[in-house]
Amino acid sequence: MGCRLVVICLLSLVPGLIAGAFGLVPAGAAGKSFRLSAPQTLVASGFMKHLLPRFSLKTQVRIELVGEDAAADARFVAGGTGRAVFSGLDQIWTFEILDADNAHLARFEDWITGKVGRNTISAYRPGGKALFSAAGARQQAPEAVVLSGDAIEGEKLSVLHCGRCHMVNEATRMSTIGSSPSFAVMRAFSDWQYRFEAFFALNPHPSFTMIDGVTEPFDITRPPPMVPLELTLEELEAILAYVSRIPPADLGAPIQYQ
Repeated sequence: MGCRLVVICLLSLVPGLIAGAFGLVPAGAAGKSFRLSAPQTLVASGFMKHLLPRFSLKTQVRIELVGEDAAADARFVAGGTGRAVFSGLDQIWTFEILDADNAHLARFEDWITGKVGRNTISAYRPGGKALFSAAGARQQAPEAVVLSGDAIEGEKLSVLHCGRCHMVNEATRMSTIGSSPSFAVMRAFSDWQYRFEAFFALNPHPSFTMIDGVTEPFDITRPPPMVPLELTLEELEAILAYVSRIPPADLGAPIQYQ
């Protein structure tokens, strides 16, 4: 009887042991998520697939996009009473927080109205045409320069994928395209973080770059002009971590115009 009791107890623990071994946790256990509702017209524009993954990449907060009639923690509303965050599709879109206890909602609002979020909004240009523009700017505290992620892996990925055009480090000095700025030079730009986070939306990258789960597959009738560059969001995060640790190049004093 004692042996059977021990076996039963051990079997009852197996699901938990398996979940722990593979990093599986019950839904909501991590707590870093929120549900966001948006009208179908906004979803159909493709803008949400451009905007939301970039916030998740930066913060590791998962956003579940739901329909406007579904239960949600926050919502985008055309001409609503919340904070105006962007305009487009002939509407002013506001962000309304429905669950005041979810701290991630205020973080999202700070991001989308801050410099990086505003640049991300403006970078959405399907077919080369800007469909949305950011609302009025607001002051925010300077962001930390060093980003989280595997910087060592990020350097390897940068050399592999970016080193054919850009000087990533000293090892790639002689194998790059001279007209392409080095990582150190771009790191000295005031908007360096936005440039790297949204690089695949900035020319000439869209013609040969694909981010898994973010960008659309290449048109089979219009193949990329060069060997495709394919990355996951996790790999892009590692590259950002590496770039944030690169000492900015000394570009000298700003040009003085007479």
